[in-house]
Amino acid sequence: MVSATSTRRESRQVVIGRGKSAVPVGGGAPVSVQSMTTTLTSNVDSTLQQIAELTAAGCEIVRVAVPSQDDADALPAIAAKATIPVIADIHFQPRYVFAAIDAGCAAVRVNPGNIKKFDDRVAEIAAAAAAASTPIRIGVNAGSLDKRIIAKYGSATPEALVESALWECALFEEHGFTDLKISVKHHDPMVMVTAYRLLAQRCDYPLHLGVTEAGPPPQGIVKSAAAFAILLHEGIGDTIRVSLSAPPIEEVKVGSQILESLGLRPRRLEIVSCPSCGRAQVDVYTLADKVTAAFQDFPVPLRVAVMGCVVNGPGEAREADLGVSSGNGKGQIFVKGEIIKTVPESQIVETLLEEAMKLVDLDAEDTS
Repeated sequence: MVSATSTRRESRQVVIGRGKSAVPVGGGAPVSVQSMTTTLTSNVDSTLQQIAELTAAGCEIVRVAVPSQDDADALPAIAAKATIPVIADIHFQPRYVFAAIDAGCAAVRVNPGNIKKFDDRVAEIAAAAAAASTPIRIGVNAGSLDKRIIAKYGSATPEALVESALWECALFEEHGFTDLKISVKHHDPMVMVTAYRLLAQRCDYPLHLGVTEAGPPPQGIVKSAAAFAILLHEGIGDTIRVSLSAPPIEEVKVGSQILESLGLRPRRLEIVSCPSCGRAQVDVYTLADKVTAAFQDFPVPLRVAVMGCVVNGPGEAREADLGVSSGNGKGQIFVKGEIIKTVPESQIVETLLEEAMKLVDLDAEDTS
């Protein structure tokens, strides 16, 4: 697999979680995909169920909100039973930071701008986190900057975000704690990109990428993909979360696809389909959806082409493993760029599946 990115930025590494489920972040580790649960954390069963669904979709690290004591009380059970690392997301109440560490959470995310007198508690937090080997994410958001920073810069500029993050890191460093990762999120993707570029130049901590409040699809997807592509292409970024006004499983799917598109993780299913036009003699949109659904759980990575006419046939999709050129109620099935048969439109999907299984069997024979 050829990566479309330049050399990765060198960063120190933090390890999120313990044992077999631990996920290294930074230090050359693969870029990981995160999301956040939308359940009430205090509802242990529903939270664990959603974590299981996210895990199945490819989520590698999950964050849970802890706005109340009931949520804090639920953390031990969730941290113990989840099969991927669980990060506690803390705002406003510093006592929940200590509760999360005591509960065995894999890491804690703090937003210093939203925690009263946070700086006064850094020594205690650093000591507790160090004793438990619990990493801390300094999560700086444009909407929660310290008033002193806003007064200095006038708004949430890239420089303001970076100064805020590095100030908090310096406080931890004074107490010998450096098991940190940083995020400097903004709703404007270009402000966010500039902030991360500045941050990457001024520290070697691993960076969590995110466009905060990106919005619903497709806007949120486009904003996140645009920002992530720029930064990851430049080698900046060690873990990502696509923030969407949509079910969190969609965040995981989009995040995984961004990394696959950039060559930062092996592709699973890739549907190569034409946009349709006046030449099309088939409903390309519906056919592409049916093929996508049929191959969603296919056991090996595969590139499948769905073309609406012979113009966009094997020639333009010759790098696909297999595909179809459709028209006049029929489909020309091709494998590795060669047409092998023509079938009725109603049999296209099942024929593609049959040919895909033959490819899997051939690959198995070649490696045996």
